[in-house]
Amino acid sequence: MNKQSVLIFKIPELFKILNELKDYLDFTIYSFSEKDDLFNIKNSEIGNYLILTNPRNEIKGEKFQLILNKFPDTIPSIIEKINVNLLKQKYYEQSDILIKKYSLDLNSRLIKYGKENLKLTEREIQIIIFLKNSNKAKNIGNLQKEVWGHNSELETHTVETHIYRLRKKIFEKFKDNNFIISTKEGYKI
Repeated sequence: MNKQSVLIFKIPELFKILNELKDYLDFTIYSFSEKDDLFNIKNSEIGNYLILTNPRNEIKGEKFQLILNKFPDTIPSIIEKINVNLLKQKYYEQSDILIKKYSLDLNSRLIKYGKENLKLTEREIQIIIFLKNSNKAKNIGNLQKEVWGHNSELETHTVETHIYRLRKKIFEKFKDNNFIISTKEGYKI
């Protein structure tokens, strides 16, 4: 799992303290004193981030920002606030993943289209996410290895049955026969 990033803006003392603890943190930290530098890295491929700053340096309109109002504060308290905000951010991001015309909510395990929604199993979600993140069709062996975590002990009928049932559920609810497409190379979304 990729670590989330905390971008510390104009609080160099806090960065120094957290940097000493970096081996024990569940996130990566960066320090910035210039807004342009902050925006350059924020717009790059760092993944999920949280900007950590104080009221004087708040960035208006920034959605993923934690403003530390109370100083002095304890380091464990600051780390807890950071972790809580990172969890909230992850929850928010998992609640609306767009796949074709559908919205997938990993938190409630629902796939939605318009006013209709369909409850999915954890395995069905894993299949959908794996196929969504693949650039090309994936065969049964790929699905066995990446979704089930097996090489060859798993019967191919298990994968085929799961795909069949998932396609059937989606067709019955949304009348969509083309959500998961079967090709000579395998399955794709």
